[in-house]
Amino acid sequence: MIHHFDYLARIYDLFAGKPNLTVLRDLLALPIRGWMLDEGGGTGRVSYPFLSQAGGVVIADASFPMLREARRKGRLSTVKSLAESLPFSDQCFERILVVDAFHHFHDPHSSMGELSRVLKQGGRLVIEEPDLRRWTVKAAALAERLMLMKSRFLSPFSILDMIEGCGLSARIAASDRFRVWIVADKPY
Repeated sequence: MIHHFDYLARIYDLFAGKPNLTVLRDLLALPIRGWMLDEGGGTGRVSYPFLSQAGGVVIADASFPMLREARRKGRLSTVKSLAESLPFSDQCFERILVVDAFHHFHDPHSSMGELSRVLKQGGRLVIEEPDLRRWTVKAAALAERLMLMKSRFLSPFSILDMIEGCGLSARIAASDRFRVWIVADKPY
């Protein structure tokens, strides 16, 4: 199996594009006192700017080389794991962030169950994903398939259904010409 992100780790931040930190900060309702998980967070490029906005940030990713790049930034905790089997106790994160990673999870349903499990009651999950309703995303999905990336792009409504199936309330909070932001809250 080809591990694309292992090979891209050293240059990933140069080509990944700039995250919309203002939108993410607002949707995450930062600052918080508790911990934030950046699941599929790779090099930490998205969550690193939020270090001062949370009690701590953990980057979890399946690629060790990506996590090595995250550790080079400093002050980020890193954990090598799959989203389908997170090595964290129940309800330990006040916020969870998943940016441009959900379509790379091997089993989206199991991953969503795990994200829900580790999210505290009253906590929030924010997912930023390419919006499969857009033709540019359909082209990107085809390109990833041709590169044997095994990506599984889902419509925003399929992701919403998955989230709600885990007992969280969810909504599409924003979208642009390429991405959609989904916010999910775990009730008390």
